[in-house]
Formats: sequence, structure tokens, C-alpha cells
Amino acid sequence: MHELLSRLASVDLSTIAANIGPRLLGALLILLIGTWLAARLANFTQRALHRAKVDDTLVGFLRNLVYGVLIAVLVAMALAALGVSPAPMVAALGTAGLAIGLALQGSLSNLAWGVLLIMFRPFRVGDYVTAGGIDGTVQSINLMHTLLVLPDNREAIVPNAKVGSDAILNFNRRGTRRVDLKIGLGWRDDLTQAMATLQQVLVDEPLVLAEPAPGVWVDGIAGQTVTLVLRGWVNSPDVWSTQTALLRAVKRRIDAGELSLPAAAHEVSVVQVPAKGG
Repeated sequence: MHELLSRLASVDLSTIAANIGPRLLGALLILLIGTWLAARLANFTQRALHRAKVDDTLVGFLRNLVYGVLIAVLVAMALAALGVSPAPMVAALGTAGLAIGLALQGSLSNLAWGVLLIMFRPFRVGDYVTAGGIDGTVQSINLMHTLLVLPDNREAIVPNAKVGSDAILNFNRRGTRRVDLKIGLGWRDDLTQAMATLQQVLVDEPLVLAEPAPGVWVDGIAGQTVTLVLRGWVNSPDVWSTQTALLRAVKRRIDAGELSLPAAAHEVSVVQVPAKGG
């Protein structure tokens, strides 16, 4: 004990302070000034992304990512200023990052697809889509999942990895959609007259667009039925209203005798009964 106290007394504290003090001060300055600059750069990145009209969710994520990377660089610089090699810390962080990545690979996949979906915008909020095999209206898009509202008002939370790995159908992207209606008519109807009547049904419907021009085509002939298909383009929100209106108009033409439905097929079996007697 006496020997230890003697050694401590022999240590020149002023020499230690002279050696460590400048390094400690330099590390503190690096952290203080660097943190201020990192915040400024992160905020500048945020403003630039806003000017580029990038989605707010992605803007916040990228801003925090930039800030986190800059802080990590500052810590490494501060350790180097203190004379501590940052290599062991970097190796430890790399190992920890690998372990975390393996444990959260599903979440990281959702995150990566979330960034891609927000950047490339295959659909927007309000679009009616098929995503991840589910049909619904897009309610929200975040970094981990996409929220769809189904036609019966149920909600579906679809992981972004499932959305991105499957085909995406967007029913609203182009603004218009084509309505196809198949109508079965009687075999004896005059085909030319029937097609002209149905063409007039399309022309008379105000929700059907003039361009591209609507039309009527023969879709098939089978048994006592001639199947015609009506095709007209409408604005995307008017699909179901137009379909209902066209069917009502066709029904009125049938009631008026301008068109006829195919005759019902009846199966008749003839059974021969042997005559009695001789």
C-alpha cells in the first residue's frame, strides 16, 4: 500500500493534464460543432426533399437516417481525437448490425419495400388497387405496411414486402376504365338490328365517353343464344353507375319488344311403353 501511494505521488498530474486535456477538448469540440452541423445538414436535406415534393413519411425517414449516419461519423472522429482507435467499435457495430439484420429481416424487407413504394408511387391514397392479392381502396402508405379499405368497409393491413413482391393492379391510375357487358339474345333476333339497338343504348348513356368510341361486338353463339358484348369507356369513379344504367336501359328495350331473351331449353324424354296383350 505504501508502495502504491509512493507511485501515485510520483506521477506528474500536470503532465497527464497537458497530454489528455487538448485531446479531450478537441473531442468535445468535434462533438459539439459536429452535432450542430449534422442537425443543419439533416434539416437542409429535409427542406430539399420537401421542395422536391417527396412524401412526408419518406422525408422524415431520410432526414433521420442522414442525421444518424453523421452522428456515427462524429463519434468515430471524437474517439480518434482521443487517441482511441474506432476500429474495434466499428467491428462491434458491424457484428451487432448483422445480428439485428438477420433477426429482423422480415421487418427490414417491409421497410425497404416501403421506401420503394413511396418513391416510385405505383399507387396513391384514394386509388382502388389489387395489392398483395387483395382488392381495396388505399387508405394510407407507411414504411412498414399499406392500409387498404375493402369494398365492404373492412380494413386490410398488407405488409409492404407482400405488396411489392406481387403484381399491383391500379384501377384509377389512367383516369378512365372500360365497361364490358355481355348480353345474351334470342337466336331469331335480327343480329344487325339488335347490334344497332344496343349501340344506341351506349350512345344515349351520358356517362359513356364519346372517345374512345363505344361499340357492340358478337362474343359467341351457342345453342339458342347469341351473346353480344357492349364496350364503353367511362371515368373511373363512374364504372358501377354506368354498368347499372346500361343494364336498366337494355331491360327497357327488352320490355319494349326491341330485343328478346333466348328461349329456355327444355329436355323432353320419350319413354316407349310396350303394348299390352298380344
